[in-house]
Amino acid sequence: MKSLLISILLLCTFSGFAQGPKVLIVTAHPDDETMFPVTVFKITRELKGNADLALITDASGGFNGMLASMYYGMNMLDSVVGRKNLPLIRKKEMMAAGEILGIGNYYFFDQIDDYYNRNEKPYLQGKNWDISYIERRLDGILAKGQYDYIFCMVPHEGQHAHHKAASLSALRAVQRYKGPKPPIVLGGQSANKGYTFTFTSLDGYPESTISPAAPVFEFDRSFGFGEDNKHSYMIVADWVKASHKSQSGDMNQSMHRGELETFWYFALNGDQRITEVKQLFETLKKSGFPTK
Repeated sequence: MKSLLISILLLCTFSGFAQGPKVLIVTAHPDDETMFPVTVFKITRELKGNADLALITDASGGFNGMLASMYYGMNMLDSVVGRKNLPLIRKKEMMAAGEILGIGNYYFFDQIDDYYNRNEKPYLQGKNWDISYIERRLDGILAKGQYDYIFCMVPHEGQHAHHKAASLSALRAVQRYKGPKPPIVLGGQSANKGYTFTFTSLDGYPESTISPAAPVFEFDRSFGFGEDNKHSYMIVADWVKASHKSQSGDMNQSMHRGELETFWYFALNGDQRITEVKQLFETLKKSGFPTK
């Protein structure tokens, strides 16, 4: 009888693990996931959830790898060299980061990673990207994946046009979703404690409006624990950033910075689902090595 009870307890425990959240990350570039890697890590590694990643661009941009030129044996600052070699290199780097994060499936959309700018309109209007293809792919992925959450970047005015277009595409995909329970979309970015950044919506895009009823959800990845408090989840973020060697300039600036992972709740989710996100973040704080 005792062994039977133990068996039932173990079965219930592992069944609970198998019901962890299922997340789709929608980003424009490899390394965009460095905005919220610890949240993903904790979902897959500690809550036994699942995470997939949809990459919108072909990753052919990003010519800032001065030290990476030594590592890869080619001039990573040269756009001609980069356009030829970066798509494969950066996707491999992203998959190395994904191994740390516990990413299950990758979806490559291969839209042109043309140049840095802040005008998202040519991408969303189909002039620079095949937006119809993006919409069809996202619709199919959401229908098949049955996700609980979509993580994207906060599409604020100062963002790269690619970031804004990728996030808006994710929001619009949820608006088109025909399933019984659409995924909750959260806009994430890293921040330091005491940040003053605020966001209500991107002008001209009502789908980007943030619910005023929802808090900004935060995970403190700098919280110390263990012997002499020398451990923290910041190391997980650094592991992920270090995977993106071709972006050695950008990653050097961001290494071991950004104490918080912050998430903004979009109004299109409906205020009745705010409680679900509160419960998720409370669970994340208590899982693994508990934080405050």
